[in-house]
Amino acid sequence: MKPTGPLPPAFAHQRGALTIAGEDAAALVAAHGSPLFVYDMRAVAAQVARFRAAMPAAVGLHYAIKANPFAPLLAVIAPLVDGLDVASAGELARALAVKPAAAVSFAGPGKRDDELAAAIAAGATLNVESLGEARRALAIGERLGVAPRAAVRVNPDVELRGSGMKMGGRASPFGIDADHAAAAVRLLVEGGATWRGLHIFAGSQALDAGAVIETQGATLALAARLADEVGAAPPLVNLGGGFGVPYFAGDAALDVERVGAALGEALERRADVLAGSDFALELGRWLVAEAGVYLTRVVDRKVSRGETFLVVDGGLHHQLAASGNFGTVVRRNYPIAVAGRMGAAGEEEVSVVGCLCTPLDRLGDRVLLPCVAEGEVVALFLAGAYGLTASPSAFLGHPSPGEVVVG
Repeated sequence: MKPTGPLPPAFAHQRGALTIAGEDAAALVAAHGSPLFVYDMRAVAAQVARFRAAMPAAVGLHYAIKANPFAPLLAVIAPLVDGLDVASAGELARALAVKPAAAVSFAGPGKRDDELAAAIAAGATLNVESLGEARRALAIGERLGVAPRAAVRVNPDVELRGSGMKMGGRASPFGIDADHAAAAVRLLVEGGATWRGLHIFAGSQALDAGAVIETQGATLALAARLADEVGAAPPLVNLGGGFGVPYFAGDAALDVERVGAALGEALERRADVLAGSDFALELGRWLVAEAGVYLTRVVDRKVSRGETFLVVDGGLHHQLAASGNFGTVVRRNYPIAVAGRMGAAGEEEVSVVGCLCTPLDRLGDRVLLPCVAEGEVVALFLAGAYGLTASPSAFLGHPSPGEVVVG
């Protein structure tokens, strides 16, 4: 038997029938079908409130919509945050539907000319990732008769220790190396762009508060150094994010309050050149992951060579990350439960597998569950981030799952 990750706080103490923001999971499946993603917007609002309470008042909150771009979710979260960060023209359109362009920024190393033009015309901020992109943006702005709003995304000298995905301290397609970032700012300003600041992102999915604090301190120092080289204060310093959530057995939640206290002290000590700058953190996963539940019905129960399999109507085409095929080196189990029997004692070791014709389609590997019958619903937690849109939903032509927000 292999352990599963810890249940998120909103579900950890539930017994009997699973409820999501007070709504019965079985009733939601009856109304919307299976498989089904359900997003608890009360849990999202609680995360935003926790951020506001923990972080210095001077630090804004941006939502990276790549984590979950579901339009009804965006409509609820947009008024709660200070900005939206996008990574494609499609995400840009979704962001502009719920937030003014001045509060939207566009990152990504491969922006097409039509995407640059759309962002410039709308008045969104481009997080420029190369000198070539800067030149293209200036040329497009001149053609449109619009001064681009542009920040420089910096590939920092440091990486976020212990992060699941490192994005600094090494050669990278993301951002402009720190040694060349000031030159990029000068190129933009001399070319007529409106400089909006610096975007410095070192990594993601970090649970070690000490590592996050260390990286934020190094990021502030780098921003001050670049401001000195440019000879002007950046209007905004996006400090990145990197806040992780506990997916697996043995994971402990990030101490956000400790991070906030340390960031407050670091901002009080910041260099004079940053005295007039605004600051923001860009979070996606931490805001929405724990709010999501993926519900999928058992369609078959079989035994093969002594191992019991629960075959469900969902799978990795909806929840690739939970199958261990989205950047995970060692396959480990997300938290999983039988939706109708939360808190029930485990009775048998089973593997929960999806409906696809591939052995990779395994949502629960040798997990301990109550004895499950065909027709029962399995709940897979931490499904609010990098779920459907991060999965190969077209594989084998199965229908798309339902999605719904509650609360």
